[in-house]
Amino acid sequence: MAQAAIGRLAETGIRAGGACLPASAGPLATSSHQITTLPSGVRVVTERMPSVRSVALGFWIGAGSVIESEEQAGISHLLEHMLFRGTERYASQEIDQIFDAMGAELNAGTDKESTSLYTRTLDGHLEKAFDVMADMVWRPRFGELEAEREVVLEEIAMYEDDPQDKVFDLLGGAVYDTHPLGRAVIGRADVVGATTREQLSAFHAERYAPGRIVISAAGSVDHDALVAMAAAADPGGGAAGGQAGGHPGGRVGGHPIPLLPAPSFEPRVRFARKDTEQYHLCLGGPGLARDDERRFTLRVLDTVLGGASSSRLFQEVRERRGLAYSVFSFANLHAHSGDIGLYVGTRPENLAEAASVLASELDRFASEPATAQELDRSRENAKGRMALSLESTGARMGRLGGSLLNDLPILSVEEIMQRIDAVNLQDMSTLASELFAPAQLAAAAIGPDEETFRAALAPLHTLDATAAGTGVGKAVE
Repeated sequence: MAQAAIGRLAETGIRAGGACLPASAGPLATSSHQITTLPSGVRVVTERMPSVRSVALGFWIGAGSVIESEEQAGISHLLEHMLFRGTERYASQEIDQIFDAMGAELNAGTDKESTSLYTRTLDGHLEKAFDVMADMVWRPRFGELEAEREVVLEEIAMYEDDPQDKVFDLLGGAVYDTHPLGRAVIGRADVVGATTREQLSAFHAERYAPGRIVISAAGSVDHDALVAMAAAADPGGGAAGGQAGGHPGGRVGGHPIPLLPAPSFEPRVRFARKDTEQYHLCLGGPGLARDDERRFTLRVLDTVLGGASSSRLFQEVRERRGLAYSVFSFANLHAHSGDIGLYVGTRPENLAEAASVLASELDRFASEPATAQELDRSRENAKGRMALSLESTGARMGRLGGSLLNDLPILSVEEIMQRIDAVNLQDMSTLASELFAPAQLAAAAIGPDEETFRAALAPLHTLDATAAGTGVGKAVE
């Protein structure tokens, strides 16, 4: 299962992913969670919730599509699938039977900068679930490759048939151009079709090193017991090895990991022609890195613009004018960069008006990002969604694993609420004018006619550079 981002960080409500950075060794306790780093670099983080009988367990690996070369595009996603195809001790069907017998669902996801394997089970089944998942992560057999390759090719074909999903990767190419962050996580069919078992094994040995792995659990869990399980399963055998974090620019298993260049942001245009009933239109541009303290301001901004049913885009485009069923804004946070954007799906006869409304709302947003009433409502929305999500063991496990892997502080609920409450109108005005000026946004769309799409973009000024002959605009068939 490939994902643009593996869940939403409960800290901010904004998607984030990426390779991890080093954490301090030894056990570390706060009021709600504990962290232990094994000598090999594997990190274990838990949060005990005495009122529940379940445990959410996850393995988080600092390996995603951003670390792939062009010739490897999709190998992280294929490897994630292959984790389910048997290990040294458990056959593929046996894995399914074990988790079915526990009443537990086992799933996985790949995003730009990480891969995760996760489950939720009764506390009495935790040891067995951990044993199987650890074997899947560290000792996959890479069996039944041909069958799973066909499954992934079908997933790619299904994805290609869904313009509402594909348009976001088209936008990624417009925002990031040839930078690895602009490539689709799901990969390319030609790469998946040609990848060998030996290539998968070599990629796994390099990218799934102990120092790149975080094990997280939340619920009815004992930290010391989980640490003991991790130490017993650790392929490093408790010896120092790998590198805690293994972030870009570091070394894992003796292999250098190249430091990615900074993206080159320009208002590029991408279009893919497809006989669809709607035009699927996205606008986007540079955003914030995941460790930027302004991420809390961005969370509040996103809610005002298009992240809630009371947002400006939802109310103006859908409720008042009936121009779309789906319209929203979003933000992705990565290790050293990020992007913001918005989406609307609309019929051909409504495209020009919808784009004009987007332009008007973005102009207004850049100069007046929120009224005092909108600010209060958005801050309360952010706090409420965060607090409600943390009633789930799965959300808590995801927050722990994602935050530690991404070298984000694991903030308490009170600390997060304080940061959200600290967002003010001046912060929002400064950030909105920096990120949401229409003329700096890239554009991407899927629909039946490119000229109709380009004409609709005129109010957004996105095509100014293309009209001047810079060659920024580019149609993708």
